[in-house]
Amino acid sequence: MIKVIGVIAALTLKEAARRRVLRALAALTVVLLALSAWGFSRIDAEFDGLTTGEARMVASIVLNLVMFGLSLIAALGTAFLAGPTLSGEFESGISLAMLARPVRRGWILLGKWLGLVVFGSGFVAVAGLAQLIIVKVTVGYWPPHPITGLALLAGQATVLLTLGLLLSTVVSPMASGVVAVGLFGATWIAGVVGTVGEDLGNESVARVGTVSRALLPTDGLWQGTMNAFQDPSVMTQFTSGAGASPFISANSVTIAYLGWSTVWIALILGLAGVALGRRDL
Repeated sequence: MIKVIGVIAALTLKEAARRRVLRALAALTVVLLALSAWGFSRIDAEFDGLTTGEARMVASIVLNLVMFGLSLIAALGTAFLAGPTLSGEFESGISLAMLARPVRRGWILLGKWLGLVVFGSGFVAVAGLAQLIIVKVTVGYWPPHPITGLALLAGQATVLLTLGLLLSTVVSPMASGVVAVGLFGATWIAGVVGTVGEDLGNESVARVGTVSRALLPTDGLWQGTMNAFQDPSVMTQFTSGAGASPFISANSVTIAYLGWSTVWIALILGLAGVALGRRDL
């Protein structure tokens, strides 16, 4: 079983490298990195007279903004790869050749999920590290917890691709990508609304963010990502009203939330397996 899953994962990576989505993903990433390099190089020129502490604070907030762009690119890439990778092969009949050997559908699902996780995590690691190096070279800023931030960003991509796999078992590949990215955006907006509610002391509004982060952990992991990348001095300047900016996070990710995110991924992957098992070929 392990050997079969590993082979399917390797084939999934190979197939993903051939898709046009990957080329678009690479092009968007290069453009974003180039624009961010130019933008960070202009910080000193545009904000003349900043102290070292002020420059670090500005750089960390702008870094979170750029990293959100990378997370969006990763979300688009993984969501639109997940659907065609699974559902597309079943619709075209390619998977029938593997199932005739016999290979269980659950093994195929796990193999493709593992391949996509490696792909998404690899993208986040390479693109994210490139962005951190750009910031270090241009403004001399290095985040306090870069590995934690990149790991949480990879976790966010994993959550979304897992959702995409589940959706692809019930709707078309294109629709599954659209719905997954739409839910990603809606959860982020709900998280911003919830943070504003917390700052205003409105429990009902704050609950919107809490519930949305439980239903889809992408925004909760993103909050931890921002906290890992931003300079500690940011929160001393925003002791209250952190919700005024969607790119400032006052809280790191707790062990309990990481545990829930892991359980969530397992549950959604299990549901995808059940749905795939009941699907007529």
